[in-house]
Amino acid sequence: MNSRKYLVLVLALLIVIPSFGQKKKKEDEEGVTTYVTEGIAYALPRTGIKLHIEAIREKFEPGPYAVYAEQLLGIKDAKTKPSTQWLISEVKITTFSEPDPEQVHKAFGDGAILVSLAADGCIAGINSSNTEALPEVCMSNKVGQKPDKEDGFSFDYFSDTPFVTQGDSSNNFRPARVSVEQKAAEAARRILNARMNQYDLAALRIDGEYPDGKAYEVSLEELKRTEKNYITLFVGRTTYKKESYSIDYIPGAKDKNPSVAFRISDENGVVPASDLSGKPVMIEFETVPGLADQYAGNAKSDNPNAGSSGVYYRMPGVANIKVSYEMNTLATARETIAQFGVVAPLPEELLNGAYSVSFHPGTGAIKSVVKK
Repeated sequence: MNSRKYLVLVLALLIVIPSFGQKKKKEDEEGVTTYVTEGIAYALPRTGIKLHIEAIREKFEPGPYAVYAEQLLGIKDAKTKPSTQWLISEVKITTFSEPDPEQVHKAFGDGAILVSLAADGCIAGINSSNTEALPEVCMSNKVGQKPDKEDGFSFDYFSDTPFVTQGDSSNNFRPARVSVEQKAAEAARRILNARMNQYDLAALRIDGEYPDGKAYEVSLEELKRTEKNYITLFVGRTTYKKESYSIDYIPGAKDKNPSVAFRISDENGVVPASDLSGKPVMIEFETVPGLADQYAGNAKSDNPNAGSSGVYYRMPGVANIKVSYEMNTLATARETIAQFGVVAPLPEELLNGAYSVSFHPGTGAIKSVVKK
């Protein structure tokens, strides 16, 4: 009787042991979910403001005969000192995204196993392969000034009057240098001659003695150009140069409002906010009232374990942006600003592997929740 019981026990073990081995092998092949204790670090994105600026340099060069302008031509208040000033002609506002150093978190447990990150370390999804293209992070700060292109004009050589004259018997025929006053008088004479020739040319045209219309136009244009060039010897000339700049500004939720975005210097054009040689250009943010409060109120959870997984998302804010200089508005825009919103923990129920959650890479807001 005992031998029969012993035989039954042996047969039972032979049946159970292989099945247990097969089950263990199956678990090893399929993998067993374990709890991650170290966690996965990630960041939420923040919104940066990129200002695209076009500025024009206005450079004035006084004429060498400026002091004689009123005496010889009756032109009053001719400038005698050089000057440079920069004027902002256009400002455009765009946004970009980058990891927020004030919103770096660590996901634990199921959250760490299921989390997927973007190339910049920001959260991209939970139990999801988010294929949405990441916003380009713009790293430029300023497009450098291009060197001036010389147009070949120089006051030093703009004259048909010789700089020296041949001497005579009174100075033993030694060359004598022509004075500035003499050269100014000669330039004034040429201006008056150009004006008189324009009058004579117009009179011939009226009398019908200048049949070739094209030749008349060319001759008149050349006389006007000559007059203009010689006048610059007295009133000076102004040249213009356009430059493009790009300034990045990262608004903070607690920053002073308005703040200095950049400065503009008469010598160097657009310079960083830290360069006190320039006058400030201000940027101001007016958030949509009540939006953050409504987000915060509805994001509260009754679950005592809310946030224990360490997975968070953003509910971004919205703001009106204004860029101004010396009380004049240069540009305005209405943009979504991630850091002006509210950060909330992802519900723990969405981290059990039964749901797929995707995030907007630019703001960290939830894009979709899909039950698998």
